[in-house]
Amino acid sequence: MRALFRAIPVALALMVVLNGRAAAQGQKLAYITSSVLLEQAPGRAEAEAQFIKETSPLEGEIKRMSDSLQAMIAAFEKRQATLTPALRDAQTKEIQGKEASFRQRTNELQQKAQQRQSELVQPILDRIKLAIEDVRVEGGYSFIFNADQGSPIVALDKNLNVTDRVMARLRAAGATATGPKPDVTGPKPAPSGATRPPTPPLD
Repeated sequence: MRALFRAIPVALALMVVLNGRAAAQGQKLAYITSSVLLEQAPGRAEAEAQFIKETSPLEGEIKRMSDSLQAMIAAFEKRQATLTPALRDAQTKEIQGKEASFRQRTNELQQKAQQRQSELVQPILDRIKLAIEDVRVEGGYSFIFNADQGSPIVALDKNLNVTDRVMARLRAAGATATGPKPDVTGPKPAPSGATRPPTPPLD
């Protein structure tokens, strides 16, 4: 449960193999490395720490249940030769019931951890996707590929790597989000002759 970003499917950019038709049309292409963005994205460390804090009690509960089950099995194996058949069968069924409860509870806790994982990770993925799209539009790119390990791309021009540009966009957005808080003590009068810009409508 400790690895927040482990085994999370990352669909940060279009992953396709460049074909002759796209090249012939002269489309502008670039690529990013999603693992670098995930590793260095603003908010990642805080999300990781929060995930560990929240899942540590779950791990503790699983360990206690496992230790109790193992102790029960060990005690049974130690004295089973001295038990009557009826008592042996009864304790075997008791152990089987405890094993079933342990598996069910473990699955519940793992699902809870996975749900919390998604809740913590999704905002970071959304910000990364938005930064990629901003760079794509700003640079006039038709496609931005994910060139991380496991992608279908086998060779790339390093000059097309825009990972740093996406990261810069992410950090700038993070700095804006965590910058000085606005003064909420009340509206200040506008200077004489000045007018306030209209408030944009909320979507």
